[in-house]
Amino acid sequence: MEQRLSLITLGVEDLDRARRFYEDGLGWTKGNPEDEVAFYQLNGLVLALWTRPDLAQDARVTDTGASFSGISIAFNTRSHDEVDEILAQAEAAGGRILKPGEEQPWGGYSGYFADPDGHPWEVAWNPGWSIDETGHTSLGSA
Repeated sequence: MEQRLSLITLGVEDLDRARRFYEDGLGWTKGNPEDEVAFYQLNGLVLALWTRPDLAQDARVTDTGASFSGISIAFNTRSHDEVDEILAQAEAAGGRILKPGEEQPWGGYSGYFADPDGHPWEVAWNPGWSIDETGHTSLGSA
């Protein structure tokens, strides 16, 4: 198996509410015409929104509710100040701040928000990483 990811699917309670958060609130563009699932093309990766019951049925698992699943999603920024800007944008769009931006012992700055379904997103600036013009993040400053 190659060391890469293609798609991340978030199970959501209300697909319309989730789409409003990502599209109207965060400014993302849906990349497919279907209404039962929403796909968003990212830099080399696709994020999907699908209802929790449909996702659980597809994976043949039992949906145990929206508790912490041990997974977070991260958005790395190009600057320290952009962390607070993104956190404010997420909160204005209906997200909930889990941890405000703060200096980190590893030399960066980060905070967390939860989308309307409680999925935790880390927003982080890491001075040791680089992000190119397409949004591709590289470990180290290469």
